[in-house]
Amino acid sequence: MEKELKRKILKRLNIVRGQLDGLKKMIENEKYCIDILIQSMAIKNALSGIEDLILENHFRTCAPKNFKNKKEVAIKELLKIFKLAKRK
Repeated sequence: MEKELKRKILKRLNIVRGQLDGLKKMIENEKYCIDILIQSMAIKNALSGIEDLILENHFRTCAPKNFKNKKEVAIKELLKIFKLAKRK
């Protein structure tokens, strides 16, 4: 994994951890439903951003090697990711 992308991913994961803790407290304290939903959506968006960084890392590190050595496997992996992404 590229060092800078890894640093960004870990930083964002720590933020998401804090957001999840906050979401849990909001539910425990029976906060306003819309506020809870807004927090939940923010977490989903943050995770989506993390997925983007992981995919970027894959394209920079793993994909070139896979296309060189295992082209069919690489194509199947990418198609699987795109199909999963379409389900969102």
